[in-house]
Amino acid sequence: MIYSFSNSGFRDPETGVYNQTYFMEVFNREWHRHIRDHKSLALLYLCPHIHETISQPQLLELFMKQVQQALLRSTDLLARLDNQAFALGIFEVDEDGAHVVIDRLEQTINEFNHNLKKQHHGEIAYELGGCICSPNRDLHLETLFEAVEQHTDQMRLPQTVEHRLIHLCPL
Repeated sequence: MIYSFSNSGFRDPETGVYNQTYFMEVFNREWHRHIRDHKSLALLYLCPHIHETISQPQLLELFMKQVQQALLRSTDLLARLDNQAFALGIFEVDEDGAHVVIDRLEQTINEFNHNLKKQHHGEIAYELGGCICSPNRDLHLETLFEAVEQHTDQMRLPQTVEHRLIHLCPL
């Protein structure tokens, strides 16, 4: 297989989703556009508890492809932040629209888990949460990320507990 350099600068090699650097560049640009256009956006964190094994080496990649497909809009972003968290940028969305996206993500993950169970594997536990806001000149982008990180830290459960927690906080 020949390595493609066309995506190497902005894609996570393990999952194929965007990397943190690319996500931050685009999210910053969208933040300023939303200030100008008086639109709201949402920042979500998805924390799947996947412990890959030799028998399932591409489980994380398959899982994230399903999540990416659930976003539907090409303007929304999915990126890997670190080994435990993924960020989703949902643009030009109000609170009702953000809940529609969250419901669709949860349904997709439930279907993925159902299929995984059919193959005699366990479910993937996860947390999904974030904030929605209308950016303005008095609200700093870092404040949004700090609020989502704090909110996600409060949702964290022991990784042995199979549980899904979905919540959206206004900022």
